[in-house]
Amino acid sequence: MDKRQNKNHFSYFSFLDMPQKDPCQKQACEIQKCLQANNYMESKCQAVIQELRKCCARYPKGRSLVCSGFENEEEEKLTLKPTAK
Repeated sequence: MDKRQNKNHFSYFSFLDMPQKDPCQKQACEIQKCLQANNYMESKCQAVIQELRKCCARYPKGRSLVCSGFENEEEEKLTLKPTAK
């Protein structure tokens, strides 16, 4: 492979490694706007929080950084859930 081919090869893989836009970023921003507008009263922002949860449910675990909090919350619920005897 000559230098020109090597450069193109590297560029192609650099493109693949570029971070992708978070698919649920818009919903996360809407939550921040809502919280700021409502003096950080979470109860006033349940509708936008639910929209983020819906967005997170559409993507595989780990695909959206903003969804990681919900993913961790779900894992904690599962580990803290008492087992039936």
